Amino acid sequence: MNFKVLYSTLCFLLIAVTLAFSQPTRIKFGKVTPLTSITSGASQEEVPLWIDVNTGPDTWKVKGEELICTGNPIGVMRSEKQYENFILHVEWKHMEAGGNSGMFVWSAARPDEKSRLPDGVEVQMLELDWVNLNKRNGETPPIAYVHGELFGVGGVQTAPDNPRGSRSKSVENRCKGKGEWNTYDVVCVDGVIKLSVNGKFVNGISSSSQKKGYLCLESEGAEIHFRNLRIIELPAGATPADQIAPEIK
Repeated sequence: MNFKVLYSTLCFLLIAVTLAFSQPTRIKFGKVTPLTSITSGASQEEVPLWIDVNTGPDTWKVKGEELICTGNPIGVMRSEKQYENFILHVEWKHMEAGGNSGMFVWSAARPDEKSRLPDGVEVQMLELDWVNLNKRNGETPPIAYVHGELFGVGGVQTAPDNPRGSRSKSVENRCKGKGEWNTYDVVCVDGVIKLSVNGKFVNGISSSSQKKGYLCLESEGAEIHFRNLRIIELPAGATPADQIAPEIK
């Protein structure tokens, strides 16, 4: 093999390796079912694809039926496609006291330069000890703060059902502590979100300024496990273009 051929071959291999390692982590996890397939009895269940946005190859892994997030670095993994009206079922448990995480609904899935987190409506998942480990001026924040708060971020505006400033807090604490599974059922329709925690609806927002976008799973400094994630897609709404997150090409 002459020098030119050897050089070209090495360049090709270098480019191939670089592209392979530069591809974001992609994980299949959960289930997506159109409402029409449930009502008709047809089987159209799919496994959604999740794409790393700004975390790392070691942040997320599937082990058995669970998706495990190390919590580091801070960032998100997004759904491959956008969702508008849907019901989301997900079970989660923190593995550390005061662990922080959550999901973003109707997100553009583009991280903010300052926080590394995107826009959308956040569905908070904080471990119960967070309030004890994050006292403010010597005062312990209310337990409702950790228990499924809903709030717009990154410029997305919402109207809280149970206001705590611009955020909406749960009216009853039903959350379990580290090492225990919690169940969230999140109903998202035409800019309205209702959140059920462990079998009871306790929080909601309305009038979201963004009503269609990506779902994001959050990595925020603590190990968290997810399982039994299921999305039931509902009929689309009459959502104007300025209330839809830009698609990622």
